[in-house]
Amino acid sequence: MTYCLAINVHQGLVFCSDSRTNAGIDNVSTYSKMHTFAWPGERFFVLLSAGNLATTQAVVKKLHSDIPKGLVPNLESVKTMQEAVDYVGIVSTWVQKQQTDRDTSNTNFEASFIFGGQIAGAPPELFMIYPQGNYIHESRAHPFLQIGEIKYGKPILDRVVKQELDLDRAARLALVSMNSTVRSNVTVGPPVELLIYERDSLGTGRRLYLPEDDPFARELSDKWNAGLMQALESLPRFAWETGAKEEEGRVFPFPSQT
Repeated sequence: MTYCLAINVHQGLVFCSDSRTNAGIDNVSTYSKMHTFAWPGERFFVLLSAGNLATTQAVVKKLHSDIPKGLVPNLESVKTMQEAVDYVGIVSTWVQKQQTDRDTSNTNFEASFIFGGQIAGAPPELFMIYPQGNYIHESRAHPFLQIGEIKYGKPILDRVVKQELDLDRAARLALVSMNSTVRSNVTVGPPVELLIYERDSLGTGRRLYLPEDDPFARELSDKWNAGLMQALESLPRFAWETGAKEEEGRVFPFPSQT
């Protein structure tokens, strides 16, 4: 399985992905799911991938190879982020069709992607591309997108992510969301990749590669665990714990079943 997420705040974009692929209990490997396309000063794109590995690798290969071949559109020729995500969606569905046409064993070749970045003169944007090639944009109320095993890392994002959040805090939040997923699902695992892109920089951003024994990743996990325990201890106590008089009507009997 996979977990990838991206966050869009006023200061820029954050991308985070795990690296574990699982084709059965005896076939666990490590592959990067974060792919970058950069023309410094002009445009910068990031693609996060989830799903069939053959499909995702073929999509990334075609996105790269279309550029020197001069095929139009490509990621260098597109004028807007909308054109870029349309193009990636078309490539994804074309690759899936090619894979399916050659298959004789009913393999699932579906893949989904998070695509984001910035073209000079336009704001940074994020999109989630479905296997069918259609896509959605992140919303102002929830300026983040996830693919893969999303349920374990989503609650903290729902509570904390706002567009006003500063970029470094958003990046630490992404790592906390990833850490929660890694702790709860054995099919998601390190190394974890993190990319922090500052708005209007049109560079390659800061990219971190965090293996399982990375001191920073380990400290972040320990501090998050300790913070959760501290938060639990600070919650209001029940009346019977403090010795206070229980208010009449606060305790209701369980309804009888007939």
